[in-house]
Order: sequence, then structure tokens, then C-alpha cells
Amino acid sequence: MITLDRAVIVEGKYDKIKLENLIDALIISTNGFRIFKDKEKLQLIRQLANQKGIIILTDSDSAGMLIRSHLKGMIDSDKIINVYLPQIVGKEKRKAHSSAEGLLGVEGTDDEIILAALKKAGVTGTVSYEKIRKVQKSDLYFWGLSGTTDASQNRCELLKKLDLPINMPTNSFLDLINALYGYEKFLTVVEEWKQEQHKS
Repeated sequence: MITLDRAVIVEGKYDKIKLENLIDALIISTNGFRIFKDKEKLQLIRQLANQKGIIILTDSDSAGMLIRSHLKGMIDSDKIINVYLPQIVGKEKRKAHSSAEGLLGVEGTDDEIILAALKKAGVTGTVSYEKIRKVQKSDLYFWGLSGTTDASQNRCELLKKLDLPINMPTNSFLDLINALYGYEKFLTVVEEWKQEQHKS
């Protein structure tokens, strides 16, 4: 498995599931064309792009290109790595019919082809066998950010401080902070936030 610093933007949940078997990275689904109206998700993608950059990996059909174009219009080009899959005629196994253009999407493309496309775009990651300490749900509970009476309010306050979307479910929050900060850096963020709370 390849570990990537950048977040990877895909179209749908099945694309995300496919990539989770190939790469260790924060993978965000646009939910297809919903991204055009989802201001919070766009804000999140912009934030990720500004902090570490993003990788866009949409389907090779016209819908995928439209979504890619929309994102490129919202984010500085130097923050984006575009990964293009070849146009392969076929049908995803879970679908009864092929797509309108009869092309395979990310979810239906062979692993080797996806990895080759990443490599061709210059996406390199680290292959690591060392277990890196990540923020766990138990950490969030300890810090009062999950499973406690004020957890939701605390999460909202902290997300505001970090200039991130405030209506984020716990699992998404966990994925995001691990991608942006990791345990050590986020521990520092939490400690600073708690000090600010005590002062006010």
C-alpha cells in the first residue's frame, strides 16, 4: 500500500472504496454533481489543497471531466495533480448496464492501471511498514471531542478555529485531522485550544 500526503478527490463512494485498497490517503468523494452546490465540501477541498495539495482522479467520461473542470476552476492549478485514467470500454460488475458512454469508471478499472496512471502523473508515495500513531476515537473522547455531553459543540469550536467545515461527522473529522496533522501535531492544536478555553 502506498501512503500519500495529498488528499485524493474521486466522484463516488465506490471509487473511494476501490482506492482504499490501493492507497493510504484521505480520499474524498464529490458525490458526483452534488459538488457543484456543496459549499462546505468545496471549502474543505480548498483547505486541503492549500495545506498539502490534492490529487484529482475522476472517471474518464464527460461527467468526470466536467467535475474535474469545476474543481480546477476553484483551486490554484499549482495545488492540483491531475491523474487521468485511459478510456476503457466496459461495465462495472455491480451495475446492470454500462454507463451512458460505455466506459469503465475508477471503481471498475484494474488496480495496475490505476497505479500506472498515478505514477505517470508523478504521484509518488512512501511504502511504509512502520505503524504511525494516528488519532483514535479514544483520543477524541479523552479530549472531549466525541462521546461526551459537549462533544459536538467542542468539535464545532475547534473546527471553527481551524477554519474547517463545522458540520462534520466524527469519522470524517477523524480522517481529516489524521490527514492534515497526525497525532503529534494535533495534540499541540488541542492543547492550545484548551488553553484558550481556560482563558475565556
